Amino acid sequence: MADTTSSRPPTSGPAASRPGARDIARWPRLTPLRFTLLVAAGAVLLASIGDVAPSADRLIGAVPRMGSLLERMLPPETDPAFLGRMGLRLVETLQIALVGTLFGILLSFPLAWLSAAGLSPLGRLRWLARGTVSLFRTVPDLVWALFFVSAVGLGAIAGTLTIIVDTAGFCGRFFAEAMEDSDKRPREALEAVGARKLDILASAVVPQCMPSFVNTSLFALELSVRSSVVLGIVGAGGIGQELKSAFELFQYPKASAIILAIFVIVLVMEQLTDWLRRRLG
Repeated sequence: MADTTSSRPPTSGPAASRPGARDIARWPRLTPLRFTLLVAAGAVLLASIGDVAPSADRLIGAVPRMGSLLERMLPPETDPAFLGRMGLRLVETLQIALVGTLFGILLSFPLAWLSAAGLSPLGRLRWLARGTVSLFRTVPDLVWALFFVSAVGLGAIAGTLTIIVDTAGFCGRFFAEAMEDSDKRPREALEAVGARKLDILASAVVPQCMPSFVNTSLFALELSVRSSVVLGIVGAGGIGQELKSAFELFQYPKASAIILAIFVIVLVMEQLTDWLRRRLG
């Protein structure tokens, strides 16, 4: 008697319940085009490794130089005049991060609302707001810093403007996603009684999304503190300017003191934001 059992993969039973069976079934077929693209991507990756990856000889040769540099960086500088100047720069760095994050978050709210699908009052033109968020988010912060340094000059104002744009791009994207993923039933009920879009946003969307907004904002603050440290290297204010000067003038003990201070500030900020998440969560 001929075997009438189907040769198709089982959709139930032990074979279908094996770990990874469904994941393997969902993998895309390896067509000739996909295979060619995969080989091309692998070739580009291998060529890139050969061009930019450090060789073993160079790494081994750099070990004595790195050891010598670390030796010259220790002990860190403890001159009171230098520490006072460094303290002022650290305060400026935190001011840049805090003020830039605050205004960036305020800017990200309308951008997120205008770009959120199903909520934006712009309709099909919401891509204008979404494109603005993408522009803010995809351009690196150092590029924005160079732009603002050229526009407004050296100093903390350029750094603050950079953090505002960077934060608006980061928070704008995640705020919009949180709005789009919110429960539609409350806003549909308000729409049914003729509520305005702004009233729907304030009454039905923002209360649902507030925990996500808080978490995203705190994470943005952490990123802003790190970014504000680096921005000074291109003249946008903060402790980065002191660090750049210390390395350029071969004042390695001062550089190590600045690096240690940066480490402490970033660590304290991470602990603070974690504590706030727990308290507000």
